[in-house]
Amino acid sequence: MVLKTWAPRGRTPVLRHLRGHVIVIWDNASIHRGKPVREMCRSFARLHLVALPPYAPELNPDEGVWSLAKASLANGRPDDVEELDIHLDETLERIRRSPSKLRSCVHRTGLPLF
Repeated sequence: MVLKTWAPRGRTPVLRHLRGHVIVIWDNASIHRGKPVREMCRSFARLHLVALPPYAPELNPDEGVWSLAKASLANGRPDDVEELDIHLDETLERIRRSPSKLRSCVHRTGLPLF
């Protein structure tokens, strides 16, 4: 049982909005191998988890997102941490709203697209 979540119990938005099998590809962090995750997988037969190799940033689309964010923020000079946080949030939001940028992050991994 997941104790802390922003979604009501049994209403994981991804599972509610997607039909058919859902494949989650993620890193090998210990939090992803815990009892709550195993229980959730047992509860949803259509949820499939695939772990990346132990250290393979080149296969992780998140690395592409961070690369885009760092490139955007590289020449900035915030006056304080709060300003940096604002710029980071705005940058990540622009990336999130750009399907072409997100596709490029997946494409650069070289992983098959099903």
